[in-house]
Amino acid sequence: MSVFASLVEQLADLLQPLFGLSAAAAAIVLFTALVRLLVHPLSRAAARGQKARARLQPRITELRRRYGRDPEKLQRALLDLHTREKVSPLAGILPSLFQLPAFLLLFYLFSNTTIGGRPNELLGHELFTAPLGGRWADALGDGGPLGGAGLVYAGLFAVVVAVAAFSYRLTKRSMAANAALTGAGAGGRGGGGSGSGSGSRGSAAEPVAVPGMGAVAKVMPFLSFFTLVTVAVVPLAAALYVVTSMAWGVVERAVLHR
Repeated sequence: MSVFASLVEQLADLLQPLFGLSAAAAAIVLFTALVRLLVHPLSRAAARGQKARARLQPRITELRRRYGRDPEKLQRALLDLHTREKVSPLAGILPSLFQLPAFLLLFYLFSNTTIGGRPNELLGHELFTAPLGGRWADALGDGGPLGGAGLVYAGLFAVVVAVAAFSYRLTKRSMAANAALTGAGAGGRGGGGSGSGSGSRGSAAEPVAVPGMGAVAKVMPFLSFFTLVTVAVVPLAAALYVVTSMAWGVVERAVLHR
């Protein structure tokens, strides 16, 4: 921990001529960008996996129609399909898992008054007037929401809302493109098929709804907005990491899934 703390200090010293008292905050943003660059190959693999799963969706729908009443056979058939096509269901979460240690490291460094038995000098750094080791509750107690530190958090919250709104649009567009994952439209088309007297053919053509996915589809576009809670409760340094990583991730999604 002390080694990483000294690295942050040295990077802040290098950036000090450009960013002044906010040099440590700039160092954290740069550190976050470096982490995201290292994770980028996993993000590209995750994007390829998502596109591959979209291509497999008609076959997955057919398997669900065929084995819908036998969960064990369905699970084996889905696993075999993903294995043959070399598509990993876990690829989408690997980028987040590999970033977690960096977030926890920053959280630890800016939550402790001592590092390696010595005073934690990182706690003396600020983003404008907000201490990097402080939290939103501290800002509210020291000047209120319109105080210096409170306005820093207001700016962070505004960035989160803007990025989350963009992420919301991307997610809705992605969910619409893969409507079969949520069983969207199954009920409406099913009624039409029965009325036309070709119920069996209509049933085979309809996407089979995955249990619980309808509720997931409704909640998923709003998940990015929950970042507001994280930013509010973690130290400001960790909040900077979260906001920077979130903004990077949304732009990355827009590029990789265009």
